[in-house]
Amino acid sequence: MFSSFSIYADKPFEIGDYIVIGTDSGTVKKIGLKTTRITSLQGEELVVSNKELTTVRVQNYKKMQRRRVAFTFGVVYETPKKQLESIPKMVEKIVSSVEHLEFDRCHFHEFGDSSLLFDVVYFVDTREYITYIDTRQTFNLALFSQFEKDGIAFAYPTQTLFVKK
Repeated sequence: MFSSFSIYADKPFEIGDYIVIGTDSGTVKKIGLKTTRITSLQGEELVVSNKELTTVRVQNYKKMQRRRVAFTFGVVYETPKKQLESIPKMVEKIVSSVEHLEFDRCHFHEFGDSSLLFDVVYFVDTREYITYIDTRQTFNLALFSQFEKDGIAFAYPTQTLFVKK
């Protein structure tokens, strides 16, 4: 009972919020006296005791005003210098064209083992998890399409072996 009072008073989450508890995640459907019911992305109902919810770390994505996305991608070493120089502006243009996205930066930052590595950071201005993942997908597909159009190849781990005769 004290646990449910604690949840009602502190409001770490509310009905409709998307939360993560350990390895489980989903949308809060009901907050009862003893348990909270969460619907996972797969559709199953998770029943979690309120006592447990007051003792574990709960990540509430609905409370976020915006989300920071940071990732690295690589292009092949055969990429011409002119194309390498165009990639940061290309990424900025794509980010700026997608609703809910705000560009922060894109830099060629490292000579990797099998690729030339770029860092990208942008923000997604939404509280909704589904909008967030849909927006990331829109960006990823647009970047892939632009690379395909411009003949820029994404890199994947490779090794070249030189054999002496």
